[in-house]
Amino acid sequence: MPSSVTVQGQGSLTQRDPAVPLPVPAQGGGPDAAPGTVEERELVFDGRTYVCRIARAGGSGTPLLVLGGSEQNRTSWTRHERRLVLDRPVVTVDLPGYGTADFLPARYGIDHLAAATRHLVDELGLGRISLFGACFGGAVALRFAQHNAAFVERLMLSGMATAVTPDYTAAMERWDGMIARGETQDIARELTERFMSPPDGRKVRKHAAVGRLVYQQIAGQSPDSLRKSAEHNRRLIRHEWYRPGPCPPVPALVVTGEHDTLTTPDMGRRVASVLPTAQFLTVLETDHLAPLERSGDFADLMARFLTGQPLAGLPYTTPPEAFVAGRPVPARG
Repeated sequence: MPSSVTVQGQGSLTQRDPAVPLPVPAQGGGPDAAPGTVEERELVFDGRTYVCRIARAGGSGTPLLVLGGSEQNRTSWTRHERRLVLDRPVVTVDLPGYGTADFLPARYGIDHLAAATRHLVDELGLGRISLFGACFGGAVALRFAQHNAAFVERLMLSGMATAVTPDYTAAMERWDGMIARGETQDIARELTERFMSPPDGRKVRKHAAVGRLVYQQIAGQSPDSLRKSAEHNRRLIRHEWYRPGPCPPVPALVVTGEHDTLTTPDMGRRVASVLPTAQFLTVLETDHLAPLERSGDFADLMARFLTGQPLAGLPYTTPPEAFVAGRPVPARG
């Protein structure tokens, strides 16, 4: 039976599982290092239960909170976690409406999910955090940063845009009907094609393998996951993806795959240009699924940014760009 701990706020925090060993590779890729621990906890926000994963290995850096994309869950970042946890605690989460969390009706938009993220930060006592958001998680992360500037020390966004395109909106409306008719294999095929660049000669690492993985994951969704996917699509149609407004002047990095056709490099540059101190770069030989296609390099990029190391001259990215009056210029270092 899980043990329950009463906490201040809008609910209770329940430890789902006792802390279990987390094998953590040594810095530089060696196999031996002192293992860390990972535990999962349930929290309740506005009457709905959601689940977070907390990994620790003794690193004392600012905690990192990862908000994944719409087809990801709290365990989708374990490959990256094993590298990042060397420096800091790493928290991943299934927010309400996603993963194994409770269902969230589409009338609740990104503001609500940003508020749930603040609830998580408060309940875990994280204080100031480094924040990473991928695709849909990037929209939530940016809204959180706009509403809670004092809590953000660094901000990194991947596969992010300032708007959902009309073409994608039309596709989501069509997918809604396909889900209702149980056409999961057709949806899986279409979503895989959307997430990945077309096989037109552009070099993308692990393109075929990642495509199979994405298709299988979507096609194998449970009825509960399909219901949440349909509601997610309705949420995107009904609510603002990006809302102009003040952002904290903290170190920020916007990343896009070199061949991303869903959130293109130009879309990523647009996101970086509206942030006060952002840099932008692309990850070479990848598309929208860069964190999967070059997972080791992507984790290295995250670790470098989070520890304030130079990003220039990396063999797996383009040179970083900064922005002056909304125009890209070469970044320093």
